[in-house]
This record gives sequence, structure tokens and C-alpha cells, in this order.
Amino acid sequence: MNGLGDEEWHGLQARLERARVALLSQLADDLDRSTDLRQPLPHVAEASPADNASQRTLHAAVHEAAAHTARQLDIVRHALAKFADLSYGLCEHCGEAIGYSRLNARPEARFCIHCQTRLEQRRR
Repeated sequence: MNGLGDEEWHGLQARLERARVALLSQLADDLDRSTDLRQPLPHVAEASPADNASQRTLHAAVHEAAAHTARQLDIVRHALAKFADLSYGLCEHCGEAIGYSRLNARPEARFCIHCQTRLEQRRR
């Protein structure tokens, strides 16, 4: 069992659902911006090399923002899927309850604080 009460469970699920909706909206905006950047500038007959470089840099930044948003959306979807199989709130490494304070701070958390700390130490 994950140790969460019904109110905590439903509150965290609602927060993740709101995050999912917001990320979907952000991703749509990012993709719209990316499409707009591919259109030629209407009032310029021929862009200068500096304009072209600026346009490429802006396009790369928008693309990276969309990729980041998509990764965040995958994380939130993963957390929401865990509600369906009742594994939400359980550490994916050790199986212990993650704890409400950690989930309240990071509703998408996959690991308890102990396992997360060990994982981060190994990465260093």
C-alpha cells in the first residue's frame, strides 16, 4: 500500500491531470511556433546571413522547448498510468511507499527519497 489517504490520492491525481492538460497546451503552442518559424519572412526579399542564423537559432530553441515539453508530458502520463494499476506512490526501485511530502513536492516522483539519492550519487 502507498500510505496515501483518499484525499491525498485524489488531490495528487487531479494535480497531475491539470499538469497533463497544461503540457498538452504548451506542446501545441510550441509546435505552432515551430511551424510559424518555417514560413519565410513576408516583407524580406532575401534574408541576410545574420537573419538566417538568427532564424536557425530561434528554430532550434523552439524545437528544444517542444522536446522538453514532450519529455515532461511523458513523465506525467507515466505517473497518471500508475493510478490505474494502483501502483502510484510506490517506489519503482524498492517498492516502498514514497511518502506524501515528496509526492506533494513532486507528484511525478518515481522513486522514494532514499532510492533517488542513491541514483543521483551513482550518476556523479
